[in-house]
Amino acid sequence: MSSKLAIEILPLSADDYDAIFEVWTASGLHFSPTGRESRESFIMQMASGHQSAFGAVIDGQLVGVVLATHDGRKGWINRLAVLPDFRRSGAGAKLVEAAERSLYGIGLTVVAALIEHQNEASLGLFKSKGYHVHDVYYVSKRETPDA
Repeated sequence: MSSKLAIEILPLSADDYDAIFEVWTASGLHFSPTGRESRESFIMQMASGHQSAFGAVIDGQLVGVVLATHDGRKGWINRLAVLPDFRRSGAGAKLVEAAERSLYGIGLTVVAALIEHQNEASLGLFKSKGYHVHDVYYVSKRETPDA
């Protein structure tokens, strides 16, 4: 994919859930449509003020999405997904930049992302954007398996 494509980054809303869901699914993103990424949860998270969504649009088509979330002290880049035919177009990098601007813009000074071990492409993207890899364990306790 040529990096010369005109990529427009737009804010998305809860009304865009179906299009976001389609990109997540088509990109092969691992997510739980009955848990935190369900329509109901997504609407609640968007209304909370702790989550923003951005979309990469090429020729009128939504080709990538990202969520920027925060807990009041640290920002998180979540659910970054780009359709396979548009990877290496620059869309992922522009989505990361949009998420960073949004999080730094509200005064946060730390932005982080969790990347699955086998996702070398995503790891490479974040490293190229100046992110450092830390040797940490990710642990979670969930009320339900799909939470």
